[in-house]
Order: sequence, then C-alpha cells, then structure tokens
Amino acid sequence: MKKPYLIALDLDGTLLNDNKVISQRTKNAVLKAKQEGHVVCISTGRPYRASTEYYEELGLNTPIVNFNGAFVHHPHDPSFGVYHSPLELSQAKKVIKTAEDFLVKNIMAEVLDDVYLHKEDQVIVDTFIMGENPAQTGDLNKRLNDDPTSLLIHPHDHHVNELRDQLKKEHAEVIDQRVWAAPWNIIEVIRSGLNKAVGLQKISAYYNIPKERTIAFGDEDNDLEMIEYAGHGIAMGNAISELKNIANYVTKSNEEDGIALYLEEVLELNM
Repeated sequence: MKKPYLIALDLDGTLLNDNKVISQRTKNAVLKAKQEGHVVCISTGRPYRASTEYYEELGLNTPIVNFNGAFVHHPHDPSFGVYHSPLELSQAKKVIKTAEDFLVKNIMAEVLDDVYLHKEDQVIVDTFIMGENPAQTGDLNKRLNDDPTSLLIHPHDHHVNELRDQLKKEHAEVIDQRVWAAPWNIIEVIRSGLNKAVGLQKISAYYNIPKERTIAFGDEDNDLEMIEYAGHGIAMGNAISELKNIANYVTKSNEEDGIALYLEEVLELNM
C-alpha cells in the first residue's frame, strides 16, 4: 500500500467554486483519495460554524483548522486536543481603539462561534454570519468580555493600507493581520504567531505524516505559510501572485477543478 498523504484544503477560492459549492469532479477526487487511505482535512480562515457544511459533505473524520490556525480541534475525537489561541481582551480593545480612530464602517469580534458586532449591519449579518448564529450588537468596548478568537475590521476602502500600517506600527508584536480580497477589503486580526501552517503541523504530528507527504491547496495570503510548509504547496490558478511565486506547483483555478486535476495525477487516482 502507498504511504498516506495529508491533504489540506482551503475553502473559499480553492475547494469551493465561485458559487461556494464543491464541484462534482473535485468531490469525487477527494472522496477517492480518502478511500485510498489518504488523510483529508480542511484548513480555513472561516470559523467552525461556517465550515461544518463542507466537512460533513466530504464525510470527514479528521481535525480541522479554523480562524487561520487560532482554533484547531477534532470534532469527533477529543483525544486530539483543543487548541484555541485567542487575542488577550485588553490587547483586542487596543486594536479596536486603533480601528475606531479611522472611523471604520464596522468591527466584528468572534469568540469561537459567538459573534459580536460593533454596529448593526445587515450586510455583514447576511454575508458573514448567514443566520448561523445571532450576533450580539453594541459597543464592543462594553459588550466584549472574553478573549476574542479574531477581529474583523471593515474600513473605508481608502483607509485599508493606512490602517494596516497603523496596526502594524502599534500592535505588530501581539497580532497578525490579513486582508480579504475585494470587494470586501476586510482586515482580519488574530493573535501573533498563528497561521494555517501551525495548525497543519499539529495534524501532521497526530497522523505521523511528514511534510514531504503533505499536499496543501490555497489561493490567498492567509495560505502563504501553509503552502510554504507543505512538501507539495499548490497554488490555485486564481491565486494571488505572491502565493504562486512560492508554490511548488500552480494548478487550474477553483472554477476548473484544479484540486481534482492535481490529485488525480499525483496520487494516481483511478477515477
């Protein structure tokens, strides 16, 4: 029997097509890889509540990386452990103050699957919370009483770079930040030192699969460390140029079954 590979799948722009659906060909390839003994996991910036639909659709029984590595757990095996590394509340409130100085449109704090909104915002509720969990709305300086897993800051478009520079200047030692692609330009803030590669290393150790047999797929800047860590770091055809530059290989886009094409060939899947 071939030695098993660990296959890490980002969701948006990678496993999911532009309609947020797993195409049939990609699903078949992932299921075939599982059937042949390979270990498939999801590694995403999304919270767990917004990942379970796809976890269950693929019939996974593996750990999952959420919040870009700030929360890693195994939904079906407590022996794996629960790794939750939130921002300290006092530091989070300093970040919120920096954002408020830029008169940002809104700030969302997430404590695992509990959601807090600085201001009422139906667009954010419909787009990011999707009715999965009612948000608590109100001044985060008063409402937020627990260490948040992440902060999502929605600045005005002309302030994105300036605010990112200010966050780096004031808080670089304690936070890591990412920016979501247009049209949102959301700045995501988590505790310093966390990324998807940190979570993937925990899963790799759990299954005793070395990085030489780790395949990771991604498309955005929150995938950089994971793609760099994996022995087979694969950028999607729709990925940002920075990711393509460090990837071992660039496959087709998320609209062209890039994951399936790579797995079928490299793992010699007999579809």
